[in-house]
Amino acid sequence: MTRATDGIPVRQLDLGTLLPYLDLHLVGATNGVRLFGAARVSWAGTPYEEDFSRLRQEIGQERAFLKRLIKALGHRPSLLKMAFARVMSVVAELDPLNPARRKKTAGAQLELEALQSLLRGKEALWATLLALSPDTGATAGEDVLDRTVLQRLLEASKRQQDTVARVMTETASARFLKG
Repeated sequence: MTRATDGIPVRQLDLGTLLPYLDLHLVGATNGVRLFGAARVSWAGTPYEEDFSRLRQEIGQERAFLKRLIKALGHRPSLLKMAFARVMSVVAELDPLNPARRKKTAGAQLELEALQSLLRGKEALWATLLALSPDTGATAGEDVLDRTVLQRLLEASKRQQDTVARVMTETASARFLKG
């Protein structure tokens, strides 16, 4: 078995590369919360509003988990990166891909595709951390990468992608077909 398959105790993690990686995902999650909020506004009054509201809430909870994970690894998220995340989240809230919040435009399609990309990146994060998490035998203080939690987060990210994909396919004809 490979080390990734066996799981790696936290003391063996290269925090010099892992922590900046997690910081960047925290920046992405900060923007993701705002982007899903913007999507909820875009899809207000439709059967999809609740989907985007739920997704925004889930992304927010996952962001909080990621922040706790970073702190549990003994790191404080980069102030510069978090300031950048706040600025970008304001831009995200303006919804530059679909500023008029119209559902029947190419911008709406691009907005959905951007959300898919964010979710795919988040899926890659959880899969990567799952590959690093110890299967068994972690001692006290080494169970920061909890396999059960990471597996649940990985499955949630796939379900979230399926939700956005469903909205995309169910609404594509309204955007791209005449009539």
